[in-house]
Amino acid sequence: MLLSLIALTLSARAQESCHFTFHYDFTVKNLPAGKKTRIWIPAAQSDAYQDVKIVSAKGDLPVKKTREPRFGDEIYFAETGSATQPELHFDVEYDVVRHERTALNPAPHLVVTALAIKERQEDLQPDALVPVTGLPADLAVKVTEGKTQPLDKARAIYDYVFTTMKYDKTGTGWGHGDVLYACDAKKGNCTDFHSLFIAMARSQGIPARFEIGFPLPPDKHSAEIAGYHCWSDFYIDGKGWIPVDISEAWKHPEKRDYFFGSHDVNRVQFSMGRDLRLSPPQDGKALNYFVYPYVEVDGQEYSNVSLAFSFADVAPTVAIK
Repeated sequence: MLLSLIALTLSARAQESCHFTFHYDFTVKNLPAGKKTRIWIPAAQSDAYQDVKIVSAKGDLPVKKTREPRFGDEIYFAETGSATQPELHFDVEYDVVRHERTALNPAPHLVVTALAIKERQEDLQPDALVPVTGLPADLAVKVTEGKTQPLDKARAIYDYVFTTMKYDKTGTGWGHGDVLYACDAKKGNCTDFHSLFIAMARSQGIPARFEIGFPLPPDKHSAEIAGYHCWSDFYIDGKGWIPVDISEAWKHPEKRDYFFGSHDVNRVQFSMGRDLRLSPPQDGKALNYFVYPYVEVDGQEYSNVSLAFSFADVAPTVAIK
């Protein structure tokens, strides 16, 4: 019976869906006494590709749910007018079932949507670090030469980013999703890969959007999660949103075709979009992206925050006969 349970658990992550718990845990440290402190925490939410339940949401301050206005990202918000303790700890536990997204294979699981004019405009405009004119637009013209269909153009841009960029987190400048940096350095992490794709796609009139969350190591069934992962979608009329994950394809080149049109189950999404104004609005500048807690003390960004993220697969229920 135990061997059967282990076998089922080992195979679970290779299925079209996976079931796991996810802990989002952090501590704000060395807070100055008597200062106004505000904390925004990104919250995972259910959509067509993940079923999210809140097991618990605990903290040293009361939290309330709010929603970011542009993209609808859910937020936990906490504040105190006068901090009385040097550390504030928060822990949110999720129960998640994540589903594979497949849009272009012979049996796609595709949610066909009609893109409203306002949303189309939103997903075609530049972000602060994602220009849609200049160098990325010039590159897109060259890369898509001879292509007339948006899907073919998107594939050409995907292939350009895949073959040109190197997944490399050495030096400085990577990780901000700065398209001009990516064009120059030709290296970076998932943020840089997908920002370049988004910029080039938008410059060709293809709506594209940025999504961010956390990766689940496919070879483990429980683990600490060191950092975030991000990916992208692009929109094709008559088909809907098509997922891509170019940095994962770079790490696993045998899956290059798969990750153009698919997202595997080894992830959980937390938010969408760039240049974010939170709810209630932060005093500081718009957030480049929102996957880690954002803290302000007396209206200034406060970065002394320790993070601890982890996941554990939920073993399938096995009937005992």
